[in-house]
Amino acid sequence: MKCYECAREGKDTDAVGICIACGRGVCKEHLIREETPVWEGSYPVELKPDLEHIKRILCLPCHESLKENCLFNEVC
Repeated sequence: MKCYECAREGKDTDAVGICIACGRGVCKEHLIREETPVWEGSYPVELKPDLEHIKRILCLPCHESLKENCLFNEVC
């Protein structure tokens, strides 16, 4: 699997992980690995505290969206 973001930039980089939100393959340069709140799989998105403190992989666009959503939610 190749990194989605690198492919958009015309690069051919192997993915080292998969975004838990959108499923895109990501390389080391285009991933964020940190503790994230847990969310339900339906809409509207409901964020809950991560009681297990697991670091998860997100692509940059999904990480930005999560942080934007956290501005309106005290869970993050």
